[in-house]
Amino acid sequence: MQTELGEFLRSRRALLRPEELGLPVFGGRRRVPGLRREELAQLAGVSAGYYTRLEQGQSPNASDAVLDAVARVLRLDEAERAHLYTLARPKPATHGPEQVRTGVRLMIESFGDVPALVMGRFTDVLAWNPMAHALLAGHLDFDAPARPADRPNIARLLFLDPRMRDLYADWPGKARSTVADLRLIAGRYPDAPELERLVGELSAASTEFADLWSAHPVADCETGARVLRHPLVGTMALTTEFMTLPNDDGQRVAVYNAEPGSPSEAALRLLAT
Repeated sequence: MQTELGEFLRSRRALLRPEELGLPVFGGRRRVPGLRREELAQLAGVSAGYYTRLEQGQSPNASDAVLDAVARVLRLDEAERAHLYTLARPKPATHGPEQVRTGVRLMIESFGDVPALVMGRFTDVLAWNPMAHALLAGHLDFDAPARPADRPNIARLLFLDPRMRDLYADWPGKARSTVADLRLIAGRYPDAPELERLVGELSAASTEFADLWSAHPVADCETGARVLRHPLVGTMALTTEFMTLPNDDGQRVAVYNAEPGSPSEAALRLLAT
């Protein structure tokens, strides 16, 4: 996605007003909202031409000092700053079809009554244990992750499967965090055809996804409790933890836990039966 850097910087410029940053505001209506390129360049201490080339992806060797200055002016948080660095210094894609190592598969199976799954670099479900399957998508074939052509995709399910939409009490919050995570992934894997196909499909099929994608949110997968409304065992507050697998490019393990002794833990035990 060659325009990813430009889209990100323009989206962040649009959120700022010149007067917030101490710049003079003269009469007349602005054609576009937010901070102009020239204004950002002035505040960051670089030439307007250099910043324009950076936004157009024509400065792959931008220094740490320049990127830090741009991040400071745009008031980027930690995740957004890391995303800026990733976009400004893209790495060529060298990945092939994803597989789950046997040891990782055995690990999530050993979790027993704790739901756990392995997500691929583009949110495909590469493997899940019976509890994760029952919790998130019991209506799908349990063996689907073993077949690359049939693998469930968490982002696709969230936006296009009514059962997944009903599962999350705060579906808008979950949707936004998922898109924010996809934006980070797009920065790490520029021009990945798998991701381009997924984003294209979801943008065409879901106006909600298209609107969120155009807003360009950026954040890591949120941990913490989410309320799930399961059709078989009722409402549960479950904490999701994500663990990146250091030896498996882009793969993550998601684990769902309930507070010990809580009604949510009792509901999980009931689901296990």
